[in-house]
Amino acid sequence: MKKFQSILITGASSGIGEALAQAFSGPGIYLAISGRNVSRLNEVSLQCRANGANVTDTVIDVTDQAAMKTWIEGIDSAHPLDLIIANAGVSPHTSGEKEKTAQSRRMMDINVTGTFNTINPILPRMISRKAGTIALMSSLAGFSGLPSAPVYAASKAWVRSYGEGLRGKLYSDGINVSVICPGFIASRITAQNNFRMPFFMGTNKAALIIIKGLKKNKARIAFPFPMYTLTWLLSILPLWLAEIILRRLPRKE
Repeated sequence: MKKFQSILITGASSGIGEALAQAFSGPGIYLAISGRNVSRLNEVSLQCRANGANVTDTVIDVTDQAAMKTWIEGIDSAHPLDLIIANAGVSPHTSGEKEKTAQSRRMMDINVTGTFNTINPILPRMISRKAGTIALMSSLAGFSGLPSAPVYAASKAWVRSYGEGLRGKLYSDGINVSVICPGFIASRITAQNNFRMPFFMGTNKAALIIIKGLKKNKARIAFPFPMYTLTWLLSILPLWLAEIILRRLPRKE
């Protein structure tokens, strides 16, 4: 199984990103973490340092292409990265926007452009080293066009497709790529949901599943398994039948 000692995680100030940072942290581990909230990010950084990790924490907007390139290249020059996790993502109500169209645009910008801005700067460096692991945070919502959350589902479908394509493209360069597809996980995103969430899971358990999958170089880390199975089955149904089921889902937007 692979070992990771130099790790970069975006969106690490809460949710799965925070849990991953804490789970990875320990003596001999270098962590570069980013987030949008200064106080939450500082708290995560302190916890990781208490675990023995060497931590660099940076407040940065993943949609800022130039800033992301400078940050990631600077980190990699000082601490060549074994693993980069493009985790930063938002839902309509955690986008920081109030008006619905602005929410949608901001969500696409963070979930799609932010992911690309995180991955693109590291590619030439990992390719030149013929080593490295890239992880992209998609969602089980990315398996179908959801009438309940069309923009969010579309953004996560892009991440899944991009990651799966990259895995094949970078195989001959010795780069591992994993796409992470969680279901309902405790986070600021799911905290906005006012409906029952099946197979709801805590962040610590989710982080352990993700890390185990990354160490095994799994192409797709999708969980919880019952929810993944239902989502996959739904995605292969005839569209007319899937639409009948999907229309009954609670509205997120």
